[in-house]
Amino acid sequence: MRVALHTRVRANHIAEYEAAHREVPKELTAAIRAAGATSWTIWRSGTDLFHLLECEDYGRLLAELNELPVNVAWQARMAELLDVVHDYSDEGADAGLPVVWELP
Repeated sequence: MRVALHTRVRANHIAEYEAAHREVPKELTAAIRAAGATSWTIWRSGTDLFHLLECEDYGRLLAELNELPVNVAWQARMAELLDVVHDYSDEGADAGLPVVWELP
């Protein structure tokens, strides 16, 4: 399944956000893959961040990551940099952007 997400980085933390993503912990990327993600891309336009995530089951991915110490630490770091923090809980499974149109 594909999931599109929208978050927003604080304007005074863009450089820090991008630097953090150049050094995502290998343990976290391994955990994301183990939870069923096959790809995750983030684009930035000004302070708006657009994510496209491909995974087997988004709700399961969130549930598996929710209590992992490496993810808890990463989410705490992102909370410092983002205006909108993605909810990595069961409720967050419904946070994806609705599809408006796809090229047939």
